[in-house]
Formats: sequence, structure tokens, C-alpha cells
Amino acid sequence: MSTFSGLNTATTALWAQQRGLDVTGQNIANVNTAGYSRQRAELQSVGGNAVPAIYAKSNQVGQGVDADKVIRIRDTFLEGRAQLESAETARMTAKENVLAQIEQAFREPGETGISAKLTAVFTAWGDVANKPTEDGGRTAVLQKTATLVAELHTTSSNLDKQWDQTRDSLDVLATGVNAKAQSIADLNTAIKRATQSGLPANELADKRDVLVMDLAVSIGATVTPGNDGQVNVVVAGAQIVSGGSTVRIKVEGTRVPGEAAVGNPAFVTDPGGTRLAVGGTAGGALTALTDTIPGYQAQLDAVAVGLATEVNAAHTAGYDKNGAAGEPVFRDGTGPGPVDLTKVTAANITLRITDPAKLAAASTPPIPPVAGPPAVAAKPSADGGNAAVFAAMAKSGNGVATVYRQLIVNLGVEASVATSNLQTQTVVAAQVDASRESVSGVSIDEEMTNMLQFQHAYSAAARMITAIDETLDVLINRTGRVGL
Repeated sequence: MSTFSGLNTATTALWAQQRGLDVTGQNIANVNTAGYSRQRAELQSVGGNAVPAIYAKSNQVGQGVDADKVIRIRDTFLEGRAQLESAETARMTAKENVLAQIEQAFREPGETGISAKLTAVFTAWGDVANKPTEDGGRTAVLQKTATLVAELHTTSSNLDKQWDQTRDSLDVLATGVNAKAQSIADLNTAIKRATQSGLPANELADKRDVLVMDLAVSIGATVTPGNDGQVNVVVAGAQIVSGGSTVRIKVEGTRVPGEAAVGNPAFVTDPGGTRLAVGGTAGGALTALTDTIPGYQAQLDAVAVGLATEVNAAHTAGYDKNGAAGEPVFRDGTGPGPVDLTKVTAANITLRITDPAKLAAASTPPIPPVAGPPAVAAKPSADGGNAAVFAAMAKSGNGVATVYRQLIVNLGVEASVATSNLQTQTVVAAQVDASRESVSGVSIDEEMTNMLQFQHAYSAAARMITAIDETLDVLINRTGRVGL
């Protein structure tokens, strides 16, 4: 090997160590940059020349080091696992938030909820049972009952509003997903061009990975590798990003809470209309729209039907203050006509009776008239036996109060389980993120070590050039000069 080739070897060493220092500086500069992946200069030895000709050979040791390639430190397995766990965490978070809002709609336990209003109605009937002839107690019953009906309306309305807000949020989410998918496609194109041109694309890939993780949280997206550094984004088996092209998605289905069902509404591709079994926040929201909120709305409607059925049956078995048979207390709000309890819901249950005298507090029929001079007219019964029946409904084992309490208990249990599951999932996701960060995150201590390593290697390469320079000086300027 000629002495001059040693200069080339030392020069590549200087360049390689400088490259390593540059990469280390880039890592340190982005230690707090969200989504940045640690980079590393790949140092590779450059071998000697091939045999130049027949019957000739080269004894060259090598030509130094190559440091042109800079890679991102990523673990594909951990990246995929992080996408899955992030999507599951987002889905559970959406579920917990929905149940928390449903609890707020019912406002239990408390003095403003349906349970307190039911208790107040039954207590007022108890007062009437003690003093059936007084109008004050009867008026209180009507007022408390009207308040209970209003509370049923309010709770049902709150559930409908929650459904509407969740439905609207999906449209916003779909718009955001389409925008991010287009950005990923644009980055794919830029990365492909850079890769084919031999230009660095690590920062572009970092930006793309951040967007991919956002899609995983939003709709449960995953990725598969493509050509020239590109990735394909997959949702439920359908590619919404393939290289530089995208397929848009939209929300399709009803906007009426009462018409919601499994699969309606749903996410579909646009065009194509292929249904997507999305995860993440979208999956949790769809479950709320098609199952959770309609389920509790149906249970609340069942409470309203049970209340109307139970009270109407008991009331028509008694007699009012004038001795007339009791009339139905509740009806549906669809208009005049026969009372049809099958149409009663929490949103339309209506109080029919507005006259306190028509409350059937008595359980015995009117006293019949007595013939003879002077004739004695028929007298209404003054007992409060039927009012006592209403008062006892508060403790009935299978009455409306018990049914409603069971609804609230079930809601509390489901919300508690959702919170517990989310806490567990959060721990799992945090562990995966920690493992991923340990691979791709920047460690200041490690970078400082690398910096010292490259610094000393650079000094050694520079010293090597000095040594070769001195050798060449002797060879050129002193060879053949004897005795000097």
C-alpha cells in the first residue's frame, strides 16, 4: 500500500468521526422533540481494491471507513404493539367517558335525580293516606308527580343530547382522519423520492410515524411496509393509505337516536361504501351510539312504562274524593284518545290528572244512599286505603322504585369496571411506550459517551495524518541526502 493511500484512509476516518459527531449533535438537539427517533451513523469498513489484472494481486489492507448511511433506531415489533395498545386505550377511554356522562345525566345519587323524585311522590301519597280529605296533601301529590315526570323528560333529553354530540363528533373525527391520511400519503411520496435519490428521509419518516400513531388512536389503524421506505395504513383489513394514494372514509347511518342499532351508524369507505370495523376512539364512540346510550335509554323508558302501568293500575282500583272510580294517572304524550301504555316513553310520559279531587285515595266504594224521609244522599268514602297502596310502592320488591334502583346499580358497576379496565390498560400501554422509548428515544448520557468516543477517534485520525505527513516529508525531502 502506498503512503499516499494512507492519507485517504485517514481522511475517511476524519469524515466518519465528523459524521458521527454530527449525528450525535442532531440527537441531542432533538432530545425533547416529540416523535423524534434516535439516529445512528452506520460505520462500515471499505475493503481493498479488487485484483487489477491477470497474474497480479493487491496486498492493500483497506481504504478506510464509509459513514454515508444514517439510520433511525426503531423496533418494528414495538411500534406495531404500541399502535395496538394505544388504540385499545383510546377505545376504553371513550367508553369510560360515555358512561361518566350517562351517570351525569341520571344525577344519582342526589336530591335532583329520579330516585329522589320517586321517593317524594310515594311520601306525598303517605301523607294523603293519613289525611285523605285534606286538599293540601292531594295537591302535593300532583306537584311531586309533575316534578317526577319533568325529571324523566330531562334525563331522557340529556341522553339524546349525549347521543347527538357523540354522533357529531364522529363526523369531525372522520374529517381529521382523512386529512392525516392524505398527509401520510404525501410524506410517502416525499420519502420515496428521497430514498431513490439517496437523500436522507429520517425526519420525514418520524413525522409520518407520528401521524400513523394518531390514526391508531383515532380509528385503530396499523401499518404494513411498502416499497422505497413507504408504508401502507390498514384499518380493519382495508388500506386507506397505499403509497401515495388514499381512500377517504365517512360516517354513514341514522342521525336519530331512536333509530340507532348495531351497524347503524358505521364508518365506511368513500367511495365503495365498505364497512370498517374501526377501533380506537371511533370504535368506542360507535359502541356508545349503537349499544350503550340506546341501552340505558331503553331501560329508562322501561322505568317510565313500569311507573305508568303500576300507578294506573292502582289508581283505577280506588275512588276519588267525589266517589267516582279512579282514572288513569299517566298516558303517552301523543295526543287525546284512549290511554295506550305501549307508547309511553321517558320522553313523552304525561300526567293526565290536574284536579286534586280526582286522586283516588279511597279503597272502598261510596256509601250508598239511604231511602226514607228524609233521604240520605250517597257519601264518598273517606278512607285512605288506596293512598296507602301508593305509599307502599316505595318498598315493593318488584316495583318501579326497585327497577330504577337496579338500573342505577348496573350503571355504577359498569362504569366502575370500565374505569378499572382503563387503569389496567393504561399501565400496559405505558410499559409498551417505555420499551419503545428505550429503543428509539434519545439518552443524553449515551449521546455524551458517543460524543467523547467520536472526539477521540477524530483526534487519532488527525494524528495519523500528521504522522503520514512527517513520513512523506522524510521520504521526499531527505531521501538520498547522506550525511546531513
